[in-house]
Amino acid sequence: MGALQERLARFAEARGWEPYHTPKNLVAALSVEASELLEIFQWLTPEESAGVMDDPEKAHRVADEVADVLAYLLQFCEVLGIDALEALSAKIDRNEHRFPVKDHQDRHSLK
Repeated sequence: MGALQERLARFAEARGWEPYHTPKNLVAALSVEASELLEIFQWLTPEESAGVMDDPEKAHRVADEVADVLAYLLQFCEVLGIDALEALSAKIDRNEHRFPVKDHQDRHSLK
């Protein structure tokens, strides 16, 4: 992940884009790219959305938008000094305490 962040930083630096890569601008770009990913699925039925990767053209669009979302997220984390994998691990830890397995099983047994 660090190598990708470095590659993205070099890409932006070579083009003089660093002044524009503020946290606000990067999170705005992340939101736009996530919306472009959503747009692909917007009017699909659940069944159509599950099979979206079966259509090569749509699969390519989905992969491109996922790449854009990830690129902006990694750049955002780099600018703010966030270790994305560490943040995710900590969040999973908190969620495991917040939503213990027992509660999940109890809710299913009530149905």
